[in-house]
This record gives sequence, C-alpha cells and structure tokens, in this order.
Amino acid sequence: MPRFSASLLTMFTELDFLDRFQAVAQSGFKGVEMLHPYPYDKGQLAETVNSNGLTVVGFCLAGGDFDAGEVGIACLHDRVDEFQDAVGLGIEYAKALGCRQVVCLSGLAPEGADADLLRETFVSNLRFASTELGKAGVRLMIEPVSTRRRPTIYLQTSAQALSVIEEVGSDNLYIEYDVYHMQVMEGDLAITLQENLGLISHIQIADSPGHHEPGTGEINYTFLLDFLDRIGYDRWVGCEYVPAAGTVEGLGWMAPYR
Repeated sequence: MPRFSASLLTMFTELDFLDRFQAVAQSGFKGVEMLHPYPYDKGQLAETVNSNGLTVVGFCLAGGDFDAGEVGIACLHDRVDEFQDAVGLGIEYAKALGCRQVVCLSGLAPEGADADLLRETFVSNLRFASTELGKAGVRLMIEPVSTRRRPTIYLQTSAQALSVIEEVGSDNLYIEYDVYHMQVMEGDLAITLQENLGLISHIQIADSPGHHEPGTGEINYTFLLDFLDRIGYDRWVGCEYVPAAGTVEGLGWMAPYR
C-alpha cells in the first residue's frame, strides 16, 4: 500500500503556509514535503510538524529566486559558492525537521552556455553536496524536470540523471522520479521505475497533461500504484499535483488506499 505525502508547493495553497500542516494531517496524510522551508524559522516549523504528527519527507536545497523563475543553481559555474552555502543551510533545516532526504534542482541552462562546463559544474557540485549531506545522514536526490514546464532546465530525463549519478560516483546520490515530468519527456514509466528502483529514493505523482490529481489525465495510476507495490517500492509517494477543484474536494482518488 503506497504511503502518500502531500506537497505544500501545490496542495492546500488556499491556506497560509503554516496552517497547511494541520490540513494535511486532517486529510489523512502522514507525510509532508515542500519546496523551500527557509523563509520560516526552523524551530517553529519543527514544532508545527511534530504537533501534527507528520514526517517531513523532503524539500529542495535553496537555489536562487524561485518566484522569479529560477529552478536551482547547481549547473551554474558562477554560483558555486552560493550553492555550497545552500548545502549547509539545507543540512541545518534537515536536522531540525528530522528530514532524511533533500532534492537538488539542476537549474536553467543559460542561452549559449558551454555544455561541457554545465556538466562539469553540476557533477562537481553534486560531489560536494552528496559528501556533506552524507556526513549528516541525509540523502541527496536529483530530479529530472520536463521542458514543457521549464524549457531550458538542465536535467531533463532519467537517462541523463543516471549518467550524472554514474559520473559523480557517490553512494549518496539518488533520483526523485516525478511521474508527470517523465511521462511528458519519455514515457515507459513502469519499466523505468522497475529497472532503476535501487536508485529511486522518492516518487512524485500528478496526471498528464493537466498536472492535476490522478484520474484526470492519461496516466493509469490504478495500474502504476499497484505496480509499485509489486516491485517492492516501499518509500513515500509525493502528491505534487495542482488540485483541479480544491485540495480536499480532489482527494477522492485516494479512497482505495486509505
């Protein structure tokens, strides 16, 4: 039976951020994940999480100004110092929140950027981050993202992520596999998940093409979630979808799993 976590990036957004944790718990979720916890005091966040009986499943390393369109900075050679500072801050928050894994978003490739330099910078930053996070007992994940959502995103496919992981050569580097993004970019969801299960530390779900809850698009989630059980995936499944008509109103798809 899948263990579902709710993403505060896309769910319960009708509420103030700190009020979302209670709504998550009241809706039956045991796990919660978020984009960036950093605008909030880590002690206050930890108290809010614990008082609602939740597990923080994951969050992203700080990486530029998300509201301004930045999606990480890990591939940008002129921001290495900023990236390393973000790793340190991520460790602080992970320890405070009891979070055992964080995500590194690759960043947007600047127009005309040298492909070799992008790769070299990304690999070097991941070596640093995987080592430092490993010392703190925190897993590092990278997430391929579709060009439909982010046309110039550096990390785009499962194959690219696997190649990067091989080059980094760390035993503390995994994939966050977002089903929506990978349906858009490559399909073959089930076989990719099965073949790379040992390197997939977290799965996120949303339907395609609308990025709404399961059952609103073309992905057969009845099959896919059962398939995850059959192949032995026992980690969290993150609900990072945009509810089509309100968060609570759109939770009917979860009824068979409660």
